[in-house]
Amino acid sequence: MTIKAAVVGVGNIGSIHAEIYHNHPKAELVAVCDLVKEKADAAAQKYGCRAFYSVQEMLASGIELHTASVATKGEENGGEHYEPSMQLLEAGIPVLGEKPISNRIDEGERMVNLAEEKKIPYAVNLNHRFTPAALRAKTWMDEGRLGQVHMINMRMWINNPVETSPWFHLRALHPHSFDVIRYFCGDVKRVAAFMMKGEGRQIWSNTQVILYFENGAIGHLVGSYDAGASYGLEQCEVVGSKGRFVLEDACEHLTFYPRHSIETETYSYLGGMRSFGETFKSRISDWIEQLDAGVSHDQVNGSGVDALKSQRIIEAAIRSWETGTIVELD
Repeated sequence: MTIKAAVVGVGNIGSIHAEIYHNHPKAELVAVCDLVKEKADAAAQKYGCRAFYSVQEMLASGIELHTASVATKGEENGGEHYEPSMQLLEAGIPVLGEKPISNRIDEGERMVNLAEEKKIPYAVNLNHRFTPAALRAKTWMDEGRLGQVHMINMRMWINNPVETSPWFHLRALHPHSFDVIRYFCGDVKRVAAFMMKGEGRQIWSNTQVILYFENGAIGHLVGSYDAGASYGLEQCEVVGSKGRFVLEDACEHLTFYPRHSIETETYSYLGGMRSFGETFKSRISDWIEQLDAGVSHDQVNGSGVDALKSQRIIEAAIRSWETGTIVELD
């Protein structure tokens, strides 16, 4: 079956989604949708598909859709995901949303609950977990190569001068960080956080978040919007009783360090993936493959449930800083 796809919101990220659907052998980009007519028309002309200017119009047209990416933006990069996602889910269309699931927990909950109620696959573009390096590291953990997991140390930072809201850095960047953390170490039970405003900043552009996991492991995240490109995007270290691994820059380098040996095992550019920009293809391709295989709504990789759990950690970190307390997650 060819997966007939639409993309809602054809800005920078939406255009990446559109390109991947257009080129994937199991998919066909049949529609693009944007409130800005010129954007929709330009994308439709580029990809040879239909242009729409609202989700309602697209659904009313009777066009056959098997999925839609929602790549809208809004406040904190998540303020405009809710309405189009709900419209598509109500119509029975599987949705791949952009992160964050929403910058509001109540909206995220309603999207997840609607997908569950209708038993519709609902996923979010948590693309860091879909890299060949991350998948190799997860295989090591599943095979018991690390032993009992003791801790995770995570760093995620970029240079982003945008100052749209006090919590923009937390809500826009760290859905990725906390999804990686949960992917490797499971659900978080307690959160404590510290923030600071970088030089000349009005927002909380730097953070350290301390985590206690349901399985007893511990960990932390250091995040920043004040880092230069030469610092590297990301580093994730997971430490266990038998060894540890270090994953650098989402996909570029992965090293295993056994606890009782000086021999190490290092990979660079697994699967030919050389930069973060390539992670969109691996993530969206996984979504297409799952839909083609008829995935159950409760077996989706990088699901809306996963995205909502990451967002709850972010809100707990914000509450911790505001109240000076350790916050318990439900």
